[in-house]
Amino acid sequence: MTIQKKSPTFWIFSTYFAEGFPYMVTKVLSFVFFTDAGVREAWLGFLNFLGIPWNLKFLWAPFVDLVSTKRSWMLKVQFLLSIFMMVLAILAGFYHHHPSNSVLAAIAFVFCVLAFLGATNDVTIDGYYLEALTDRKEQAAYSGLRTLAYRVAVVYSRILLVGLAGLASWFWGFTVGALTMFAIFVFHRVFLPVVEVEKREKKVNFTEAFRSYFDQKKIILILCFVATYKLGDEILFAMNTPFLMRELLVSKTQLAWLSGAVGAASTVAGSLLAAWWVKKKTLKKAIWPLTLLMNINILAYVALAYFKPIATTTTGMTIIAAVHGYEQWAAGLGGTVLMIYLMRLCKTEFKAAHYAIGSAIISLGSTFIGGFGGFLVEAFGYTTLFTLGFLASIPSMLMLFWIPLHEEG
Repeated sequence: MTIQKKSPTFWIFSTYFAEGFPYMVTKVLSFVFFTDAGVREAWLGFLNFLGIPWNLKFLWAPFVDLVSTKRSWMLKVQFLLSIFMMVLAILAGFYHHHPSNSVLAAIAFVFCVLAFLGATNDVTIDGYYLEALTDRKEQAAYSGLRTLAYRVAVVYSRILLVGLAGLASWFWGFTVGALTMFAIFVFHRVFLPVVEVEKREKKVNFTEAFRSYFDQKKIILILCFVATYKLGDEILFAMNTPFLMRELLVSKTQLAWLSGAVGAASTVAGSLLAAWWVKKKTLKKAIWPLTLLMNINILAYVALAYFKPIATTTTGMTIIAAVHGYEQWAAGLGGTVLMIYLMRLCKTEFKAAHYAIGSAIISLGSTFIGGFGGFLVEAFGYTTLFTLGFLASIPSMLMLFWIPLHEEG
């Protein structure tokens, strides 16, 4: 097949919407569903372990580089995602009429399958992006659009799917999710451009993908930095849904508006600002102020947990929305910076594998610390958990003095 030359704007938006949507269904809607089902905080914390496939995706990412094409992988995975989302809808509908622990266990299993498929979907999309855009300046320039598309998926998931669950039932919420994923598959099958040729003859040592990444200068420091850069923010989000719904009495319909419209708009604004800032000032000059802004915001959530404004009052909901919006704006700043940094670490011949390694390491700490976040909440409360999140943000800021920063080449 010949490589098609098309404006990247259109497919960047569609693919990164397709990346954000399964993640939202798996990692975020699972929290809302099981919180709504009355599951205790200690067990809710275990839902953070759904992030493990995203942490381990680098183990199978080289297959995406070395077998077939990213486009082919993407289509297969997105079709399977639509099928399992429909299974989720059927099980949720059955649970609505016949609630039981066995049905909840089956739903949890389907979420695990979606997690592995969603992580693989990330690998294919990130690899496709890096294959199509080889210029580092161009990659950085479109990072804001990537985040915008991802956040549109967040808005869509939280407003439409959670809103449907609140107004109708989870069956309809997940059914619309399955139909959305299938529509994405069909759209990409027809319109996604071909940007690479199938690797029939290429023989590359599987371990070379890993060796070439870990051979980089100061790699131990780089890995520690990447693992801790968003750790504070990730700990903050680990138990955010039950905090809002149970401590501050935010309803499902309020959560749909709060997390969807307010949160997503704020994150997009922060992401676009960060992309512009890095492009104007360079990564080396922009990373410090953007990182500081990302981490200081955690203290606002500490205050929210301490004073506990209630969502049933206008004043309380206004305060909650303001703090949540500010936090999401700051998270957008830091997330874009880290995305650009990870792309600068990728070698040409192993784009998918290298980006998968870096992006997998990002949430290692949050997956395992967050997994036991429910126990921490039950033992010490949300204020302590969020304070721990702020303390966890300090090491990465200190490492900024020593990590290598790769500018456009």
